[in-house]
Amino acid sequence: MELDTTRAHVARVYDYWLGGKDNFEADRAYGDDLERRVPAIRVAARMNRLFLGRAVRYLATERGIRQFLDIGTGLPTAGNTHQVAQEVAPESRVVYTDNDPLVLVHARALLTSSREGRTAYINADVRDPEAILRAPELAATLDLKQPVAVLLVAVLHLVSADEVAYPAIEAIVGALPPGSYLVITHATGDFWPPEQVAAADATNRAHNVDFRFRDRAEVARFFDGLEIVEPGIVPVAEWRPDGGPTADRRDANIWAAVGRVP
Repeated sequence: MELDTTRAHVARVYDYWLGGKDNFEADRAYGDDLERRVPAIRVAARMNRLFLGRAVRYLATERGIRQFLDIGTGLPTAGNTHQVAQEVAPESRVVYTDNDPLVLVHARALLTSSREGRTAYINADVRDPEAILRAPELAATLDLKQPVAVLLVAVLHLVSADEVAYPAIEAIVGALPPGSYLVITHATGDFWPPEQVAAADATNRAHNVDFRFRDRAEVARFFDGLEIVEPGIVPVAEWRPDGGPTADRRDANIWAAVGRVP
């Protein structure tokens, strides 16, 4: 897959919002344009990242999960999945996937495992779940007969078509054994006035970014058949807060939830 620097890629845009340097003019233009319409977008990105750490730490510490599949990894920054998991359990294994070549280059260079554990990387898109599930890197790293936590943090709002998004998650969850977990955060317009939602949607269209806000019921549908972990489907900053930075749900306009495969 070739690196396209003329079109914004959300992994690089998030890098820009989080203060990174691995982004291009198209990414910054989209990021700035959306921020003008959504002034708290950097807050939302930060809250999303903090949730990732809390969720991985909870699963590793309280649920004993030692295998993680992080779909839509994004560019490496502080507190990556394997770092959090291996701090709890050095033997933890993590597979990262993304569809941006720049992400994979940086991931392979920077996301190095502990001696006891392992990390691997797949160039794949959640829209093609079979490419993820069939990847030799996955088979060599994770044992799908043992529980796995699948993370889709700020990913599914980038798949606007329901006929693609829901079957993809169904296929991935269907490959997991009982005791596995599904972790999702998803942007929503539930906390905004309609005109702000419309302005954000218009910005995404203008920059050719495939994006869709989903409401709480639509997010809940991804967890059909799963046992939702307390506190349920809640605003991202309100999921098991640990006393760290927080934000109003109108600023961090993201639903977050963790579900268990029964």
